[in-house]
Amino acid sequence: MNEIDQRAIVDIRETPDAVRRQAQIIAKPAAELLARLRRGKPDLVMTCARGSSAHAATFAKHLIERHLGLPCAEAAPNIASVYHVPLRLKDQLFLAISQSGQSDDLIQTAALAREAGAVTAALVNDIDSPLARACEFVLPTAAGLERSVAATKTFVTTLAALLRLLAEWRADKVLKTALDHLPARLAAATELDWSEAADLLWRVTSLVTIGRGPTLAIAREAALKFKEGCNLPAEAFSGAEFMHGPLSLVSHRYPVMMFMPADEAAVGMRALALDLRRKGAAVLAVGTNGGLDGCLPALPPDHPDVDPVCLIQTFYAFLIGLAQRRGTSVEHPRHLRKVTRTK
Repeated sequence: MNEIDQRAIVDIRETPDAVRRQAQIIAKPAAELLARLRRGKPDLVMTCARGSSAHAATFAKHLIERHLGLPCAEAAPNIASVYHVPLRLKDQLFLAISQSGQSDDLIQTAALAREAGAVTAALVNDIDSPLARACEFVLPTAAGLERSVAATKTFVTTLAALLRLLAEWRADKVLKTALDHLPARLAAATELDWSEAADLLWRVTSLVTIGRGPTLAIAREAALKFKEGCNLPAEAFSGAEFMHGPLSLVSHRYPVMMFMPADEAAVGMRALALDLRRKGAAVLAVGTNGGLDGCLPALPPDHPDVDPVCLIQTFYAFLIGLAQRRGTSVEHPRHLRKVTRTK
């Protein structure tokens, strides 16, 4: 492995400790935000993000709608940055998610939301960033120094922060216990061997990733990282979306990576995996197998909303080796840099 990708694996191996540190760092600002929300009780949550952070927003949408019953919408930042149209968000929660907090369109959207009377919160690694300053509340991901362009440590800590916010919002003791287990489980997930997947994928020209419920965000992040780190075209779908047209992509040995949930969505995903195999697809399923043979290794189930964080941690470790076999680098992706600024 080259020196550059060694730095990427250092980031991945530091992630469990970052998640462990986060518990104390985020507690006070999360409590302050929740105290404000309990006074105002929003009817809507609007997220605003780009790239991997947008996948974290997908995870937030699942958690918020599934467990709080609050509608959660994803903002189109160009409404603020290009069209300069304020949205009617008075007393609603506006949650901006960003690694660097420097993207101009997110900053402008947050500023307009705050002017409109929204409760604005920034979930960021850089708590001194312009996005953090634009919002009333700042939730630190506490990822610390990150060397890799892939932002693996930031993504995992962002998911952990969203789970912590939900656990406090609902006073969910079971979820809090699962979060206590998470650092050790992330360390174990890093060591799982997905070489079987690398043997299949190092020569392919495209693939599909599929998730549902808590794993849809994971499928979307994996597809982005296949493109970014391996120059491998990949498209993400929910298990339901895949049945509406994209199913025609499936041919003999067509690669499909499925991130299996462990909640009520598991039954439908297992049925889809079996159907895809009958159609000849090369299905790489990961997660709780639910009786499905031939799954890639995963940790034993602990909590259906926390387990997907371990799936992406294993995926990140796997991706470094796959990139090496394909002659690419997750740390030095073509045309990309650490901070992306959009307007």
